[in-house]
Amino acid sequence: MKGKSRHKHKKSRRMFLQTVAAGLTFVVIGAAVFAAVYFFRKGNRETPEELLVRYMGLIEQKDYGEMYRMTDSQNSAYTDQEAFIRRNSAIYEGIEAENIRIEILENDKGRRSVTYQMSLDTAAGSIHFENEMHFSDSEDGYKILWHDGLIFPELESSDKVRITPVPAARGKIFDRNGRMLAGPGTACSVGIVPGKLENQESAVRQLSELLDTDSATIKKQLGAAWVKEDSFVPIKTIPKVSELDLMAIEPDEKMLQEKARQDALLTVPGVMIMDTEVRTYPFGPAAGHLTGYVGNVTAEDLEEHEGEGYNENSVIGRSGLEGLFETELKGRDGCRIYIEGKNGSRKSVLANLPVEHGQDITLTIDARLQDILYRQFQEDPGCSVAMNPYTGDVLALVSTPSFDSNDFILGLSDAQWNSLNEEKRKPLLNRFRQAWCPGSTLKPVIAAVGLKTGMVDPQEDFGNVGLSWQKDTSWGDYFVTTLHAYEPVTMENALIYSDNIYFAKAALKIGARTLENSLREMGFEEELPFEIVMSVSQYSNTEHIEGEIQLADSGYGQGQILINPLHLASLYTAFCNEGNAVKPYLVRGNESSGGDEADGKNSGAEFWLQGLFPADIAAQVLEGMKKVVNNPEGTGYAAHREDIVLAGKTGTAEIKASVADTEGTEIGWFAVFTAEKDVRIPLLIVSMVENVKEIGGSGYVVNKDKNVLEEYLGSGQ
Repeated sequence: MKGKSRHKHKKSRRMFLQTVAAGLTFVVIGAAVFAAVYFFRKGNRETPEELLVRYMGLIEQKDYGEMYRMTDSQNSAYTDQEAFIRRNSAIYEGIEAENIRIEILENDKGRRSVTYQMSLDTAAGSIHFENEMHFSDSEDGYKILWHDGLIFPELESSDKVRITPVPAARGKIFDRNGRMLAGPGTACSVGIVPGKLENQESAVRQLSELLDTDSATIKKQLGAAWVKEDSFVPIKTIPKVSELDLMAIEPDEKMLQEKARQDALLTVPGVMIMDTEVRTYPFGPAAGHLTGYVGNVTAEDLEEHEGEGYNENSVIGRSGLEGLFETELKGRDGCRIYIEGKNGSRKSVLANLPVEHGQDITLTIDARLQDILYRQFQEDPGCSVAMNPYTGDVLALVSTPSFDSNDFILGLSDAQWNSLNEEKRKPLLNRFRQAWCPGSTLKPVIAAVGLKTGMVDPQEDFGNVGLSWQKDTSWGDYFVTTLHAYEPVTMENALIYSDNIYFAKAALKIGARTLENSLREMGFEEELPFEIVMSVSQYSNTEHIEGEIQLADSGYGQGQILINPLHLASLYTAFCNEGNAVKPYLVRGNESSGGDEADGKNSGAEFWLQGLFPADIAAQVLEGMKKVVNNPEGTGYAAHREDIVLAGKTGTAEIKASVADTEGTEIGWFAVFTAEKDVRIPLLIVSMVENVKEIGGSGYVVNKDKNVLEEYLGSGQ
């Protein structure tokens, strides 16, 4: 750069700071000392040093007119004020100059020049340089002899200052086996070249119909200030039609419809379709609630995230993992500021902020299992979670019905948005994050509590009282009911037959306060330790379980008990790990995280609730849960397999407005897991479906999960 280097100045001296007329105070550093600088005037004349400092202070104020008036316009590079203002404003505002600092190094004896060090912050980082300002002297005082080199020493009048952004690539989201759940993809941008339009009104009308876009919106885009006759004016982004998909033996109907629409669009003179890169979600609705989606930043976003590297062209995670890991995924845009010579060559780089691409996130999720579960339950309002019960790796998080994240990227029409919001099955509701009434799936937990506290003898026969029971007449007309009569009424048989009466009696034996304490030890009333915030599980709507009826109902997972499905799955892992419940994980790289879908033994898993149950109690309850699936009388027997030992528990929870309500709905549950540690693919699945009262209760869910197990585990292990 032009100018003398600082160490050559023998007269670099301590200066004092003066508050200049512009009202700004500049720190002037000499001999590495901060001090206030007071200039000595000749009469009332402004010294060159004062003039320099005041001039630089006006840059951040964007007062280019006053800056021009401080120059000797007749002897400077610009005699035209407007040209001066255009040149300075374009450069300083273009590079986002701020925090300008001046260090006076030397002035000559004739006081016609001042050497200084200048620093300023820009969009590409800080720029530092040494420069020299020259002055003319007249009766009106000193004036700046302005030239382009006062902006940057190497800048000449024919040069341009360029700022080139380098956008950060957003990180990708992968499943445990490297399948992409979110990342870059290709879509089609439908646009208009105005100069090729034959009839604008007709073209706009046809595009409005084919793209489900308001005509006024299209006209507004065509009327933008930047649009020229040969411009490509993007109107809407639509899915890219895959030629391979069209060549399939049975092409996807939606793909065929999309191909027909694009063919129709291309018949409109002036319309073009071009490939464009977009964020894509290959598993679509199967992982919609899990991945979430990104959206363009809004003015509110820019205000809320000021200083975090967002600009009007950025995207931001709106929901799901895109929102949860926004900081890691977004990266940081790079930027380069350089001087371009008149022949287009790059003369020098003034500042360079290296791009930092977003981090890739690898999950414990198995996208194949995620997809299988989704396809099996896609029409049912419900959810499924799946885990490796030995490592805590969460293998699937599914909420149904769902939405396709790609639709949000391409842009939802008003009709699509209204459909999602008005659909009675609530496809936008993320059910795996909610807490639900667990019904009989809580019975193994109650059994373990009864054994651990010593309040329940597993061999005690509670007696066959039929299909309904109440403790005494103080319960009025309220009875606990069950579906099966059997003998003897012991704990193991109560699990096999899913006997509500047995577990109501067990809860009364345990007692309300003991049960509350036990449930708190299991993570009730506190946040689940997991990357995604889940609804907190509860045992009561109030501080305590109130009264005998609520206590009895709590024993079989009713009353006011609510549990998050992943919480329930985590508790079930205690029956696989000698009474220790593993901590659930979603992101690979944790110490306990396993490998691909064919491994998964306990290799240093982190326990969330260590010593939750004694090992012998966990084993005893596990034997009962095995018989739920493997005993022909068991409520989960439909999922029985000859090749793998499974264990589990069914559940049907009544959702009623009051104790007397007979018109309530039912939630169906099935929790099932591989019960032996030497199994090749360890797996635990908890599935829940709403409104099963008329379609088979929990048996409906059992059959669905049976199909999942057959497809995922195959015919044998």
